[in-house]
Amino acid sequence: MKNDNRESSFLRQVGVCFGRCSRGFKNEKGWKLIVSVALIMVLISTVTGEDLFVGFDDTRNGSFALVCACLWTGIFNSIRVVCRERDIIRREHRTGLRMSAYVTARMLFEARLCLVEGLVGPLVVWLINIGHFIKKGVILPPPLEMWITFFLIIFAADCMAMMISSVVTNENTAMTVMPFALIIQMIFSGTVFELEGLTDAFSRLTISRWGMNGLSAIANVNKMSFVHYYAELESTPANVTKIWLVLLVSALVYSVLAWAALLAVDRY
Repeated sequence: MKNDNRESSFLRQVGVCFGRCSRGFKNEKGWKLIVSVALIMVLISTVTGEDLFVGFDDTRNGSFALVCACLWTGIFNSIRVVCRERDIIRREHRTGLRMSAYVTARMLFEARLCLVEGLVGPLVVWLINIGHFIKKGVILPPPLEMWITFFLIIFAADCMAMMISSVVTNENTAMTVMPFALIIQMIFSGTVFELEGLTDAFSRLTISRWGMNGLSAIANVNKMSFVHYYAELESTPANVTKIWLVLLVSALVYSVLAWAALLAVDRY
């Protein structure tokens, strides 16, 4: 019976925190985030040209721009939310709020938001590039594969930002750290610079590297060039599934780190 009570308390706290997240999103007109995603994707699709998903270099460059847009979207979703609520979290934690319940609620809410943002992105890209869009999917229809990939990139970046917001103590610090987090992702994506040794190993810990691999594999870039071939970009169900799982695990790891940081919320 005690176990049932504890489970009920956890679920009830998740529900209360989720409701608060939803109200905060509504009060702050969070729908603007979704509109901004659409506008960014329109701009990217406008400048990438008709060789996107056709030529190797253009597809890689376009994919890099799309991944950066997803990273920015995810980071901006939650870079300030936890530190903004820090006083409320600290007060409620002292009266019985479980940090696991708060982080779970925040994850569920952000996942719902990222699903919508992840849908808007591929929809815009598909509509603008419909004449030369990816013709054949690896596992699912190409637009659906791109939706899943966009969602996972945005969600992983969102959870990373939530971790940063859980570690820092105020919004100004969070906004100062945000550009560095985004720059690190861009540098170690494996697209702008050729990485070797330790830098290559580190890049495999970044969301951007796996996001680039995901979009490149879905677009089957290895078939677009007689010169370039990369095993990590293979357009196979096993490779695409692996990339999706890595991105999902990254999101979970960042969420656990956020929970661990919030356990010390009473100390600072």
